[in-house]
Amino acid sequence: MSQSTFQETLRQAPCVLGEGAVIERLRRDASIELDPHLVNSHLVYSEKGRAALTKICGGYLEIGRSFDLPLLLSTPTWRASRERIAAAGFGERDVNDDNFRFLDALRRTYGDYAAKVFICGLLSCRGDAYRPCEALPVEEARQFHAWQVEKLAASGVDLILASTLPALSEATGIAQALAASGRPYMISFVARPEGTLLDGTPLHEAIATIDAATSPAPLAYLINCTHASVFRRALLHGANSSALVRSRVAGLLANTSALSPEELDNSACLVEEDPGVFGSSVASLRDEFGMKLLGGCCGTDDRHIRSLAEKLAARHQVNDQIA
Repeated sequence: MSQSTFQETLRQAPCVLGEGAVIERLRRDASIELDPHLVNSHLVYSEKGRAALTKICGGYLEIGRSFDLPLLLSTPTWRASRERIAAAGFGERDVNDDNFRFLDALRRTYGDYAAKVFICGLLSCRGDAYRPCEALPVEEARQFHAWQVEKLAASGVDLILASTLPALSEATGIAQALAASGRPYMISFVARPEGTLLDGTPLHEAIATIDAATSPAPLAYLINCTHASVFRRALLHGANSSALVRSRVAGLLANTSALSPEELDNSACLVEEDPGVFGSSVASLRDEFGMKLLGGCCGTDDRHIRSLAEKLAARHQVNDQIA
């Protein structure tokens, strides 16, 4: 079965299922040691690490196949910048490519369904994603992130995703590096209920600024690490959102908690909601705002993504019957 491009699928399919949490689930596994620099990127180099990643990513693949939904998976490269790879002592390895090849090999084990599975090369800001004060200026960000962007683009990923971005300056620089890569890409912000990024930039200003500063512009924008209720309030905010925001934002990778990023970052225990509630609230964004890509972030696991997939598949079937 031939594979459509991600762009075609995002445009034509009723919806695309996003994966759920990966790093957070690994943090809760006492048998897995995350690297202080690379977080989970090094796990592909050990049998135990590959098994842990396969269990989590394979679970999301099974859910997607069960409901026959297009699925977006992310490479375990959220922190695989050149400086972090060197600090972790992996400078002799092509960490970004190795992580893509691991995930691609897992995808290929799913037969015909593999044609509906897309792999995005994942990266994020240089500093703490919850501290916009650490964000790089635009030009410094472009230069810093260009190396990893080039590595991900060369690996063969279907697209590149810069996620959990708290500030406009670094998001703009990353977007410029991504635009030069020749690969389709998306930008994903963390949003506040007031309709701003964590640095206070209104969503409509952030999107308009990046669209004007890049060629090609991002394929679409996402919001991640944000609860569905916060996402809804942000998109409907009278001053900081706009029709532009609702047309350019294509989806949400949702938290199971409505706590602020700062509160979640300092939480000593997992904060989650009932999987059924999560699935219903996130799936409803498809009808309410036309969101096409819906998945999970902090607090989610197989139960939440399965509930979401069930709700999305049921809505698709109802729409087909109506049509």
